Amino acid sequence: MTELRYLPDDDGTTSFTGTVTEATPEYVVLEGTYFYPEGGGQPADRGVLSWEDGRAEVGDVYKSHGDVRHEIAELTGEVPGPGTTVEAEIDAGRRQTLSRMHTAQHVVSRVVLDEYGATTAGNQVHADRSRIDFEPVSFDEDDVALIEDRSNAAIERDPSVTKEHRPRDRVEREVEEGRALLDLIPDSVDPLRVVEIEEFDTS
Repeated sequence: MTELRYLPDDDGTTSFTGTVTEATPEYVVLEGTYFYPEGGGQPADRGVLSWEDGRAEVGDVYKSHGDVRHEIAELTGEVPGPGTTVEAEIDAGRRQTLSRMHTAQHVVSRVVLDEYGATTAGNQVHADRSRIDFEPVSFDEDDVALIEDRSNAAIERDPSVTKEHRPRDRVEREVEEGRALLDLIPDSVDPLRVVEIEEFDTS
């Protein structure tokens, strides 16, 4: 099983050394990774893995039976064998853009919950655009302008963002309905990863 080293709050590490546990011409598995695999409405990181006799462009990252597979988009040299040490470089600019976009999604979701009582049913984050699905609600142009104004006002306050693991029972007590979606998370998941925007939102 791959160790998810980016949890709960290490979004800043974009260069690291890893050890290969499995590799094919299609993918590489490391014993631990800072690459974010696709999930939760956010796309995977991109980057490069390199070793003494080769290099792989990482075109996608996804989970498979507890492992994180770094998909090889382009391979130079031979596939690395188990035990090979690799140097990993994540596309830091893309990571930062996606992280900021994801935090902005949390801000907009909070505003819509406060103003319209609508919860976030789903979302899809991209580097250049994002989509959020709300229910039950529909918006006219004035609503969209209000959401934009309130969201921008929250962002302009430049609040701190905290990411950490918290015990499930604490999350159930502290995070209000509409921002936890605990009914979608199996009871066995404990602790839970929580993202808190200072004095504004906890999700």
